[in-house]
Amino acid sequence: MKIAFVGKGGSGKTTLSSLFIRHLAANEASVVAVDADINQHLGAALGLSEDEAAALPALGAHLPLIKDYLRGSNPRIASADTMIKTTPPGAGSRLLRVTEDNPVYAACARTLLLDGEPVRLMATGPFTESDLGVACYHSKVGAVELCLNHLVDGPDEYVVVDMTAGSDSFASGMFTRFDVTFLVAEPTRKGISVYRQYKEYARDFGVTLKVIGNKVQGPEDIEFLQDEAGEDLLVTVGHSDWVRSLEKGRPAAFELLEATNRLALQALQDAADDSYAQRDWVRYTEQMVHFHLRNAESWGNAKTGADLADQIDPGFVLQETVAQETGIGDTVAQDGGAQDAVTQDAGAQETLVSPRSDSLRPTPQPA
Repeated sequence: MKIAFVGKGGSGKTTLSSLFIRHLAANEASVVAVDADINQHLGAALGLSEDEAAALPALGAHLPLIKDYLRGSNPRIASADTMIKTTPPGAGSRLLRVTEDNPVYAACARTLLLDGEPVRLMATGPFTESDLGVACYHSKVGAVELCLNHLVDGPDEYVVVDMTAGSDSFASGMFTRFDVTFLVAEPTRKGISVYRQYKEYARDFGVTLKVIGNKVQGPEDIEFLQDEAGEDLLVTVGHSDWVRSLEKGRPAAFELLEATNRLALQALQDAADDSYAQRDWVRYTEQMVHFHLRNAESWGNAKTGADLADQIDPGFVLQETVAQETGIGDTVAQDGGAQDAVTQDAGAQETLVSPRSDSLRPTPQPA
Protein backbone atom coordinates (compact mmCIF):
# COMPACT_ATOMS: atom_id res chain seq x y z
CA MET A 1 0.00 0.00 0.00
CA LYS A 2 1.09 3.56 -0.73
CA ILE A 3 0.45 5.83 2.25
CA ALA A 4 0.90 9.58 2.62
CA PHE A 5 1.18 11.61 5.81
CA VAL A 6 0.12 15.25 5.45
CA GLY A 7 -0.71 18.10 7.83
CA LYS A 8 0.21 21.65 8.69
CA GLY A 9 3.71 22.47 9.87
CA GLY A 10 4.20 21.57 13.53
CA SER A 11 1.23 19.19 13.65
CA GLY A 12 3.43 16.20 14.41
CA LYS A 13 3.13 14.75 10.91
CA THR A 14 6.72 13.56 10.69
CA THR A 15 6.70 12.15 14.22
CA LEU A 16 3.55 10.12 13.51
CA SER A 17 4.80 8.93 10.14
CA SER A 18 8.01 7.73 11.81
CA LEU A 19 6.03 5.94 14.52
CA PHE A 20 3.91 4.26 11.86
CA ILE A 21 7.04 3.15 10.00
CA ARG A 22 8.45 1.70 13.24
CA HIS A 23 5.14 -0.04 13.90
CA LEU A 24 5.13 -1.65 10.45
CA ALA A 25 8.74 -2.75 10.88
CA ALA A 26 7.93 -4.24 14.29
CA ASN A 27 5.19 -6.23 12.55
CA GLU A 28 7.85 -7.48 10.09
CA ALA A 29 6.23 -5.77 7.11
CA SER A 30 8.20 -4.75 4.01
CA VAL A 31 8.57 -0.96 4.13
CA VAL A 32 9.98 1.78 1.91
CA ALA A 33 9.96 5.15 3.71
CA VAL A 34 10.27 8.40 1.76
CA ASP A 35 10.99 11.86 3.16
CA ALA A 36 9.30 14.22 0.69
CA ASP A 37 9.02 17.19 3.06
CA ILE A 38 10.82 20.45 2.32
CA ASN A 39 12.13 20.15 5.89
CA GLN A 40 13.99 16.85 5.95
CA HIS A 41 13.37 15.41 9.43
CA LEU A 42 12.15 11.86 8.84
CA GLY A 43 15.64 10.36 9.08
CA ALA A 44 16.21 11.98 12.47
CA ALA A 45 12.76 10.85 13.64
CA LEU A 46 13.79 7.31 12.73
CA GLY A 47 16.88 7.58 14.90
CA LEU A 48 19.60 8.87 12.56
CA SER A 49 22.09 11.38 13.85
CA GLU A 50 22.24 14.79 12.15
CA ASP A 51 25.33 13.73 10.22
CA GLU A 52 23.76 10.41 9.17
CA ALA A 53 20.56 12.14 8.04
CA ALA A 54 22.54 14.75 6.09
CA ALA A 55 24.49 11.97 4.36
CA LEU A 56 21.36 10.36 2.89
CA PRO A 57 21.52 10.41 -0.92
CA ALA A 58 19.11 12.88 -2.51
CA LEU A 59 16.64 11.46 -5.02
CA GLY A 60 16.75 14.67 -7.03
CA ALA A 61 20.51 14.37 -7.44
CA HIS A 62 20.05 10.96 -9.08
CA LEU A 63 17.20 11.90 -11.41
CA PRO A 64 19.15 11.05 -14.62
CA LEU A 65 19.86 7.53 -13.28
CA ILE A 66 16.22 7.11 -12.20
CA LYS A 67 14.92 8.18 -15.60
CA ASP A 68 17.32 5.99 -17.51
CA TYR A 69 16.47 2.92 -15.44
CA LEU A 70 12.69 3.39 -15.52
CA ARG A 71 12.68 4.12 -19.24
CA GLY A 72 13.95 0.62 -19.96
CA SER A 73 13.22 -0.22 -23.59
CA ASN A 74 9.93 1.69 -23.82
CA PRO A 75 9.77 2.65 -27.52
CA ARG A 76 7.44 5.57 -26.81
CA ILE A 77 10.18 7.42 -24.88
CA ALA A 78 12.80 8.70 -27.29
CA SER A 79 15.37 9.30 -24.56
CA ALA A 80 15.58 9.62 -20.81
CA ASP A 81 16.04 13.37 -21.32
CA THR A 82 12.42 13.62 -22.49
CA MET A 83 11.05 12.06 -19.30
CA ILE A 84 9.43 14.41 -16.81
CA LYS A 85 8.07 13.77 -13.31
CA THR A 86 4.67 12.65 -14.66
CA THR A 87 5.90 10.31 -17.43
CA PRO A 88 3.79 7.16 -17.10
CA PRO A 89 5.08 3.63 -17.66
CA GLY A 90 4.30 1.69 -20.82
CA ALA A 91 5.36 -1.47 -22.56
CA GLY A 92 9.11 -1.89 -22.06
CA SER A 93 9.33 0.39 -19.02
CA ARG A 94 11.01 -0.90 -15.90
CA LEU A 95 8.87 -0.96 -12.77
CA LEU A 96 9.92 -0.78 -9.13
CA ARG A 97 8.98 -3.36 -6.51
CA VAL A 98 9.05 -2.77 -2.77
CA THR A 99 11.22 -5.76 -1.88
CA GLU A 100 13.52 -6.07 -4.90
CA ASP A 101 17.08 -4.83 -5.37
CA ASN A 102 17.59 -2.44 -8.28
CA PRO A 103 19.91 0.42 -9.31
CA VAL A 104 17.45 3.07 -8.06
CA TYR A 105 17.46 1.65 -4.52
CA ALA A 106 21.21 1.08 -4.68
CA ALA A 107 21.82 4.75 -5.48
CA CYS A 108 19.00 6.45 -3.58
CA ALA A 109 17.98 4.29 -0.60
CA ARG A 110 19.65 3.35 2.63
CA THR A 111 18.57 0.45 4.84
CA LEU A 112 17.92 1.27 8.48
CA LEU A 113 17.51 -1.26 11.25
CA LEU A 114 14.65 -0.31 13.55
CA ASP A 115 14.88 -2.57 16.58
CA GLY A 116 16.53 -5.10 14.28
CA GLU A 117 13.98 -4.87 11.46
CA PRO A 118 15.08 -3.46 8.07
CA VAL A 119 13.43 -0.42 6.46
CA ARG A 120 14.49 1.27 3.23
CA LEU A 121 14.69 5.06 3.57
CA MET A 122 14.75 7.49 0.65
CA ALA A 123 14.82 11.29 0.75
CA THR A 124 14.20 14.02 -1.80
CA GLY A 125 17.07 16.00 -0.36
CA PRO A 126 17.05 19.53 1.11
CA PHE A 127 17.42 22.80 -0.74
CA THR A 128 21.03 23.52 -1.54
CA GLU A 129 22.67 26.92 -1.84
CA SER A 130 22.43 26.67 -5.63
CA ASP A 131 18.65 26.14 -5.38
CA LEU A 132 17.90 29.27 -3.37
CA GLY A 133 15.96 31.83 -5.39
CA VAL A 134 15.94 29.77 -8.59
CA ALA A 135 14.12 26.50 -7.83
CA CYS A 136 10.83 25.49 -6.28
CA TYR A 137 10.39 22.46 -4.07
CA HIS A 138 8.39 20.64 -6.73
CA SER A 139 11.65 20.19 -8.63
CA LYS A 140 12.79 18.08 -5.66
CA VAL A 141 9.72 15.89 -5.28
CA GLY A 142 9.49 15.21 -9.02
CA ALA A 143 11.76 12.19 -8.57
CA VAL A 144 9.37 10.78 -5.94
CA GLU A 145 6.37 11.23 -8.23
CA LEU A 146 8.18 9.50 -11.12
CA CYS A 147 9.10 6.56 -8.88
CA LEU A 148 5.55 6.24 -7.55
CA ASN A 149 4.22 6.19 -11.11
CA HIS A 150 6.44 3.18 -11.80
CA LEU A 151 5.99 1.35 -8.50
CA VAL A 152 4.08 -1.93 -8.16
CA ASP A 153 3.14 -2.91 -4.62
CA GLY A 154 0.96 -5.60 -3.14
CA PRO A 155 -0.57 -6.60 0.19
CA ASP A 156 1.75 -6.50 3.20
CA GLU A 157 4.02 -4.09 1.31
CA TYR A 158 4.06 -0.46 2.41
CA VAL A 159 5.44 2.73 0.88
CA VAL A 160 5.12 5.50 3.48
CA VAL A 161 5.69 9.08 2.28
CA ASP A 162 6.10 12.00 4.66
CA MET A 163 4.75 14.81 2.47
CA THR A 164 5.51 18.52 2.60
CA ALA A 165 3.48 20.49 5.13
CA GLY A 166 0.19 22.21 4.30
CA SER A 167 -1.74 21.84 1.06
CA ASP A 168 1.29 22.49 -1.15
CA SER A 169 1.32 18.88 -2.35
CA PHE A 170 -1.66 19.74 -4.55
CA ALA A 171 0.69 21.66 -6.83
CA SER A 172 1.48 18.27 -8.40
CA GLY A 173 -0.53 15.13 -9.06
CA MET A 174 1.37 13.17 -6.43
CA PHE A 175 -1.55 13.43 -3.99
CA THR A 176 -3.45 10.90 -6.15
CA ARG A 177 -0.70 8.28 -5.94
CA PHE A 178 -1.75 6.89 -2.54
CA ASP A 179 -4.14 4.22 -1.33
CA VAL A 180 -4.80 6.22 1.82
CA THR A 181 -3.77 9.66 3.06
CA PHE A 182 -3.42 10.25 6.80
CA LEU A 183 -3.92 13.91 7.69
CA VAL A 184 -2.50 14.88 11.08
CA ALA A 185 -4.55 17.63 12.75
CA GLU A 186 -4.27 19.34 16.11
CA PRO A 187 -7.52 20.16 17.95
CA THR A 188 -7.40 23.86 17.00
CA ARG A 189 -8.95 26.04 14.28
CA LYS A 190 -5.57 26.36 12.57
CA GLY A 191 -4.97 22.63 12.98
CA ILE A 192 -8.20 21.73 11.22
CA SER A 193 -7.82 24.30 8.41
CA VAL A 194 -5.50 22.10 6.35
CA TYR A 195 -8.01 19.25 6.68
CA ARG A 196 -10.72 21.47 5.18
CA GLN A 197 -8.45 22.49 2.31
CA TYR A 198 -7.35 18.92 1.64
CA LYS A 199 -10.90 17.62 1.81
CA GLU A 200 -12.05 20.18 -0.75
CA TYR A 201 -9.14 19.65 -3.15
CA ALA A 202 -9.28 15.85 -2.93
CA ARG A 203 -13.03 15.53 -3.38
CA ASP A 204 -13.00 14.99 -7.15
CA PHE A 205 -10.09 12.56 -7.19
CA GLY A 206 -11.24 9.63 -5.08
CA VAL A 207 -8.60 10.28 -2.39
CA THR A 208 -9.16 8.20 0.75
CA LEU A 209 -8.58 10.68 3.59
CA LYS A 210 -8.35 9.76 7.28
CA VAL A 211 -7.68 12.22 10.10
CA ILE A 212 -5.32 11.56 13.00
CA GLY A 213 -6.03 13.89 15.91
CA ASN A 214 -2.70 14.70 17.51
CA LYS A 215 -1.70 16.48 20.74
CA VAL A 216 -5.08 15.62 22.24
CA GLN A 217 -5.31 16.43 25.94
CA GLY A 218 -8.85 15.47 26.91
CA PRO A 219 -12.49 14.84 25.95
CA GLU A 220 -13.04 18.43 24.77
CA ASP A 221 -10.26 18.07 22.20
CA ILE A 222 -11.76 14.80 20.95
CA GLU A 223 -15.23 16.37 20.73
CA PHE A 224 -13.82 19.30 18.74
CA LEU A 225 -12.14 16.98 16.25
CA GLN A 226 -15.27 14.85 15.94
CA ASP A 227 -17.34 17.95 15.20
CA GLU A 228 -14.89 19.21 12.59
CA ALA A 229 -13.78 15.99 10.89
CA GLY A 230 -16.80 13.76 11.46
CA GLU A 231 -16.38 10.20 10.26
CA ASP A 232 -13.02 11.08 8.69
CA LEU A 233 -11.52 11.11 12.21
CA LEU A 234 -9.82 7.74 12.59
CA VAL A 235 -7.84 7.94 15.86
CA THR A 236 -6.54 10.46 18.37
CA VAL A 237 -3.09 10.54 19.97
CA GLY A 238 -1.95 12.30 23.12
CA HIS A 239 1.31 12.92 24.93
CA SER A 240 3.99 10.24 24.67
CA ASP A 241 6.87 9.91 27.11
CA TRP A 242 8.44 7.48 24.63
CA VAL A 243 8.47 10.15 21.90
CA ARG A 244 9.84 12.73 24.32
CA SER A 245 12.74 10.41 25.15
CA LEU A 246 13.40 9.87 21.44
CA GLU A 247 13.49 13.62 20.84
CA LYS A 248 16.07 13.91 23.61
CA GLY A 249 18.24 11.38 21.81
CA ARG A 250 17.50 8.65 24.34
CA PRO A 251 15.30 6.22 22.41
CA ALA A 252 13.85 3.22 24.20
CA ALA A 253 12.87 -0.05 22.57
CA PHE A 254 9.76 0.44 20.44
CA GLU A 255 7.93 -2.27 22.36
CA LEU A 256 7.89 0.17 25.30
CA LEU A 257 5.74 2.69 23.42
CA GLU A 258 2.53 3.35 25.35
CA ALA A 259 -0.18 0.73 24.75
CA THR A 260 -2.76 3.34 23.73
CA ASN A 261 -0.43 4.68 21.06
CA ARG A 262 0.39 1.18 19.82
CA LEU A 263 -3.35 0.59 19.42
CA ALA A 264 -3.68 3.85 17.49
CA LEU A 265 -0.86 2.79 15.14
CA GLN A 266 -2.54 -0.57 14.60
CA ALA A 267 -5.73 1.28 13.65
CA LEU A 268 -3.70 3.12 10.99
CA GLN A 269 -2.34 -0.16 9.63
CA ASP A 270 -5.84 -1.66 9.60
CA ALA A 271 -7.12 1.36 7.63
CA ALA A 272 -4.24 1.04 5.16
CA ASP A 273 -4.89 -2.67 4.75
CA ASP A 274 -8.62 -2.03 4.23
CA SER A 275 -7.84 0.44 1.44
CA TYR A 276 -6.27 -2.39 -0.55
CA ALA A 277 -9.72 -3.74 -1.44
CA GLN A 278 -10.73 -0.33 -2.83
CA ARG A 279 -7.91 -0.06 -5.35
CA ASP A 280 -8.96 1.06 -8.81
CA TRP A 281 -5.95 0.63 -11.08
CA VAL A 282 -7.85 1.96 -14.10
CA ARG A 283 -8.64 5.23 -12.32
CA TYR A 284 -5.07 5.32 -10.98
CA THR A 285 -3.70 5.19 -14.51
CA GLU A 286 -6.28 7.64 -15.86
CA GLN A 287 -5.15 10.17 -13.27
CA MET A 288 -1.52 9.47 -14.10
CA VAL A 289 -2.18 10.15 -17.78
CA HIS A 290 -4.29 13.23 -17.02
CA PHE A 291 -1.56 14.89 -14.97
CA HIS A 292 1.05 13.99 -17.57
CA LEU A 293 -0.95 15.68 -20.32
CA ARG A 294 -1.52 18.74 -18.14
CA ASN A 295 2.18 19.07 -17.35
CA ALA A 296 3.19 18.36 -20.94
CA GLU A 297 0.96 21.13 -22.26
CA SER A 298 1.88 23.57 -19.49
CA TRP A 299 5.67 23.29 -19.60
CA GLY A 300 6.96 19.81 -20.47
CA ASN A 301 6.71 20.01 -24.25
CA ALA A 302 8.53 23.33 -24.32
CA LYS A 303 11.23 22.15 -21.93
CA THR A 304 11.99 18.87 -23.71
CA GLY A 305 11.25 19.91 -27.30
CA ALA A 306 9.06 16.83 -27.72
CA ASP A 307 5.34 16.07 -27.82
CA LEU A 308 5.09 14.23 -24.52
CA ALA A 309 1.59 12.98 -25.28
CA ASP A 310 3.34 10.42 -27.49
CA GLN A 311 4.75 8.79 -24.33
CA ILE A 312 1.32 7.52 -23.33
CA ASP A 313 0.69 3.84 -24.01
CA PRO A 314 -3.11 3.57 -24.52
CA GLY A 315 -3.13 -0.17 -23.78
CA PHE A 316 -1.31 0.03 -20.46
CA VAL A 317 -2.67 0.07 -16.91
CA LEU A 318 -0.77 -1.07 -13.83
CA GLN A 319 -2.57 -3.97 -12.20
CA GLU A 320 -2.38 -6.38 -9.32
CA THR A 321 0.74 -8.51 -8.93
CA VAL A 322 0.33 -12.26 -9.43
CA ALA A 323 3.19 -14.42 -8.14
CA GLN A 324 5.02 -16.24 -10.93
CA GLU A 325 8.61 -17.36 -11.23
CA THR A 326 10.02 -16.01 -14.49
CA GLY A 327 13.79 -15.85 -14.02
CA ILE A 328 13.83 -12.27 -15.34
CA GLY A 329 16.00 -9.97 -13.25
CA ASP A 330 14.10 -6.70 -13.81
CA THR A 331 10.41 -5.87 -13.49
CA VAL A 332 9.70 -5.05 -17.13
CA ALA A 333 6.34 -4.02 -18.57
CA GLN A 334 5.50 -5.94 -21.75
CA ASP A 335 2.78 -5.26 -24.31
CA GLY A 336 0.13 -7.95 -24.34
CA GLY A 337 -2.01 -6.59 -27.19
CA ALA A 338 -4.47 -3.78 -27.72
CA GLN A 339 -6.48 -4.44 -24.58
CA ASP A 340 -3.90 -5.70 -22.15
CA ALA A 341 -0.23 -5.98 -21.40
CA VAL A 342 1.85 -8.07 -19.06
CA THR A 343 4.49 -7.03 -16.56
CA GLN A 344 7.05 -9.65 -15.59
CA ASP A 345 9.65 -9.82 -12.88
CA ALA A 346 11.78 -12.35 -11.06
CA GLY A 347 8.87 -13.14 -8.76
CA ALA A 348 5.82 -11.57 -10.34
CA GLN A 349 3.58 -11.14 -13.34
CA GLU A 350 1.53 -7.98 -13.82
CA THR A 351 -1.77 -7.87 -15.76
CA LEU A 352 -2.50 -4.60 -17.52
CA VAL A 353 -5.72 -3.42 -19.16
CA SER A 354 -6.85 -0.47 -21.25
CA PRO A 355 -7.64 2.86 -19.51
CA ARG A 356 -10.78 4.97 -19.87
CA SER A 357 -10.84 8.71 -20.41
CA ASP A 358 -12.04 11.03 -17.68
CA SER A 359 -12.08 14.72 -16.89
CA LEU A 360 -9.84 15.71 -13.97
CA ARG A 361 -8.24 18.94 -12.94
CA PRO A 362 -5.14 20.41 -10.92
CA THR A 363 -2.38 22.89 -11.61
CA PRO A 364 0.80 21.45 -13.12
CA GLN A 365 4.22 22.50 -11.84
CA PRO A 366 7.55 21.93 -13.62
CA ALA A 367 9.95 19.29 -12.36
